[in-house]
Amino acid sequence: MLKFIKHHLETIAGIEIYPLLSFIIFFTLFVSVLVYVVWQRRAHFDHMGMLPLEDGKILDPKN
Repeated sequence: MLKFIKHHLETIAGIEIYPLLSFIIFFTLFVSVLVYVVWQRRAHFDHMGMLPLEDGKILDPKN
């Protein structure tokens, strides 16, 4: 079964670019999320973490 799939993938012209494109997209997304997390303030994450627990009250993120 694997030989069948591998043979057909090897016969497609230009197929070798797809693993590279997938890696570039994944790496870009990963670095973007990492930069976002590092640059955000802790108060923002504390506030967002408390949102599901609120009962219609707005909590002050400075506390």
